[in-house]
Amino acid sequence: MIGCLCLHGFTGEPWEVEPIANYLFEKKRWLVYTPTLPGHGPNGQLKDITHEQWLYAAEVATEELLKRCDKVYVIGFSMGGMLACHIAAKYPVDKVVLLSAAAYYVNPTQLLHELKEAIKLRIRGQLQNDEHYQLYRQKILETPMSAVWQFMGAVKLIKPKLREIKAPTLIIQGELDEIVPKKSAQYLFERIQSEKKLLIFLKDSHHMICHGFDQIELIHHIEEFLEVEKIEKNAAVSMRKEDHNEVS
Repeated sequence: MIGCLCLHGFTGEPWEVEPIANYLFEKKRWLVYTPTLPGHGPNGQLKDITHEQWLYAAEVATEELLKRCDKVYVIGFSMGGMLACHIAAKYPVDKVVLLSAAAYYVNPTQLLHELKEAIKLRIRGQLQNDEHYQLYRQKILETPMSAVWQFMGAVKLIKPKLREIKAPTLIIQGELDEIVPKKSAQYLFERIQSEKKLLIFLKDSHHMICHGFDQIELIHHIEEFLEVEKIEKNAAVSMRKEDHNEVS
């Protein structure tokens, strides 16, 4: 059996990675875990949460999957991408997918703006009535600075571990990402020591990459990466919609 751990971002919840998680469960019938990180979720409180708790939650989920599955993949979005790096450096996971991974710091006010744009794609003009928007708006406006410092602490702790990652790694980021700069993806690609790694930029994607215009293409890249056993060694691919068919 194949297991897949999907990790959401800072102030977020599993909804952020839901399109990917649902696809892998429904189409592939994999065992998919999408845990809600401590302090997150509808009733979450980030005030007294530490980044060690986020790391521990990700580790517990990973250990459970490793017990139950022959292969384990880890997919992380934004801060979840950095947690996925921690997992890949510590555990014998088979492949890693990093989506809009925040190797550089997130600005919570920018995240609110980005969320608005993502939800507009889902509900077409009914933004103020959408429960996800209202939930995230409240969470971001009420996010304590102590939680922001914990996020920054997690990133600082994980960065030195990137060179310990040997599992095949796929890094995907939107070219229109207003939260995490493109240099974050480049930084991860350069530091991760896997001999099998791909770097892809999606032309029309913002930060909430799983809910954007490139969603179908995103899922295609992830599925292809997770299913293909042989990846060209040391390949760096900067892929755009208009020319992706030219890249093997």
